[in-house]
Amino acid sequence: MCAVVGVYGSENASKVAYYSLFAMQHRGQESTGISAADGKHITMIKDRGLVTEVFDEDKLSILNGNCAIGHNRYSTAGKDSVLDAQPVFARYKLGEISVVHNGNLINKMEVRERLIERGAIFQTDMDTENIVHLIAKSQQDNLIDRIKDMLGKIEGAYCLIIQSRSKMFVMRDRFGIRPLSLGRLQDGGYIVASETCAFDLVDAEFIRDVKPGEMLVFEEPGKEPVSYQIFEPDYRPCAFEYIYFARPDSIIDGKNVYETRVKMGKRLAQEKPADVDIVLPVPDSGVAAALGFAEGLGARFEMGIVRNHYVGRTFIEPTQQIRDLKVKLKLSPIKYLIEGKRVAIVDDSLVRGTTSGRIVRMLRNAGAKEVHMRIAAPEIKYPCRYGIDTPTMDELISNKKSPEEIAQMIGADSVGFLSIDGLVDSIGTDRKYSLVSFTGEYFAGGCAESPSCGGNS
Repeated sequence: MCAVVGVYGSENASKVAYYSLFAMQHRGQESTGISAADGKHITMIKDRGLVTEVFDEDKLSILNGNCAIGHNRYSTAGKDSVLDAQPVFARYKLGEISVVHNGNLINKMEVRERLIERGAIFQTDMDTENIVHLIAKSQQDNLIDRIKDMLGKIEGAYCLIIQSRSKMFVMRDRFGIRPLSLGRLQDGGYIVASETCAFDLVDAEFIRDVKPGEMLVFEEPGKEPVSYQIFEPDYRPCAFEYIYFARPDSIIDGKNVYETRVKMGKRLAQEKPADVDIVLPVPDSGVAAALGFAEGLGARFEMGIVRNHYVGRTFIEPTQQIRDLKVKLKLSPIKYLIEGKRVAIVDDSLVRGTTSGRIVRMLRNAGAKEVHMRIAAPEIKYPCRYGIDTPTMDELISNKKSPEEIAQMIGADSVGFLSIDGLVDSIGTDRKYSLVSFTGEYFAGGCAESPSCGGNS
């Protein structure tokens, strides 16, 4: 779920990268970093914390050069990952490189073990370091061939940006699981970012999505990147981008995220209606779906829960204890709107059920007469190994309990989920999607519980 950005051919490359990472802060809050190249050297700054906490004018002034790449990392459960912040920098035979990665390499452990046998020494636990070692140990004569060699040895989901001292290389896996878009800056430079909301902030013109299996090579400022189709595409964009990850103002695969979420809500009202007085969203990710749900029911929509915007996302916090505390800090009901009412509360997804249980109790305490939980996504029954930090199968509540059992557990009068067909119809039937969290159909490397499927990017 991380954010990546690459800027090439711009005099303000590091500042454009900074603002782009700020626009994509929702994709990761654990650490952030930027590396800049001036043709002779790569300079890097990274640390734990938000973009505005790690960078200031003095630090950005150090990041000189017309090429910059950056990364926001999201939390991995139970890890103190100060060493796992990106970009990953290395000096090797051909010079210097810096790498940022969004996704998970499902053959991480097999590749790592082979590299260790060949003498590689690892400093971090993340799969991105495999990429650096594979490039460094390749026997190819130039960097582009070394990158192609590396790509032939990794499997899974990845959006990669690799920076040398004078060039930038951008890659997307053949499934296109994670989003990646190409844009042009007003000064003639180019930008590549996980979401188009970054383009809006820096006034970049959207050109197109990076194709699944494609590599773009930026070799000279002012010139268009050279495109190489490395792999035959088997496009399967992740449905969770539309459900939860992406900002509502982003365009993913030509589809507005906000509009798709409204459609999910409308379809949910058809499939799982509720006789209620008001419809409330779980802010902020449930707002668009709740609007659609209320419209589909013909019911009154209210922003009956106030969110404290100084508290980050609870789904991606490292421990359950912190997630529970942040629900209290984050959400506050408006008793005036809720008391004595039959309430439908709409959320984007339901993972463990602990947060939903607290929200239901909060609405009961505010005087709700009935509480009906509606989820604008199908039941999450399987772990995803393509870049979503979902729990193990045992922790996924829908893997073990029916909607009726979940309702009883969280204290709701009813719980209803969007069907898989309803989700696909809402996003669009023109594509196959990565639906592994709902179907368990692992199309890249298989495996649901194998430790080799893990990654930390």
